Amino acid sequence: MSIDKISQLIDKIHELEDTLKDEIYKKEQSSKQFLKNNKICFEKIVKERLEKEKISSIRYIKDANILYILSSPVIYFMIFPAIFLDISVSIYQAINFRVYKIKRVKRGDYIVFDRHHLPYLNTIEKINCLYCSYFNGLIAYVCEIAARTEQFWCPIRHAKKIAYKHSRYDKFVGFGDYEEYKKRLDELRDELSKLDS
Repeated sequence: MSIDKISQLIDKIHELEDTLKDEIYKKEQSSKQFLKNNKICFEKIVKERLEKEKISSIRYIKDANILYILSSPVIYFMIFPAIFLDISVSIYQAINFRVYKIKRVKRGDYIVFDRHHLPYLNTIEKINCLYCSYFNGLIAYVCEIAARTEQFWCPIRHAKKIAYKHSRYDKFVGFGDYEEYKKRLDELRDELSKLDS
């Protein structure tokens, strides 16, 4: 199979993935209608019904597995390296992406806080949701910055099968394909300056 054919198939797959994401999002929004003017809101009757499902924070702790409680400081300690990573990577892309003319990654597209608005969550669950939203969003944000950096400097697929492929990986040239690498390196770099959000 030619490189062009593979690229066409990859583009079709990405297009289908985007369509699927859009359709899932539309279904969620049309059935629940939680967003109005980009703000989270619930109809009064829905909010009241959901609030009745809330378990108090005291009962939540009382019913929790003791090992969950004892391990929580280990989880929450990770906020310190996460904040350091967030600041470091944001500075990295602010400087280097300008130099390389790579379109910068919008942090707010990856780190999204909205689940704490859910009326059925107690204070502890809301804090947990804020933490997970931040941490997982941060990892996705860092991954996209790293992916764009890799496309600029080393857009070559691995010889071995990898467990996770980032958003740019399928565009990379095949392992050991020197001619394709030299032919497409400038094109792959130039593409990074024209990325959509």
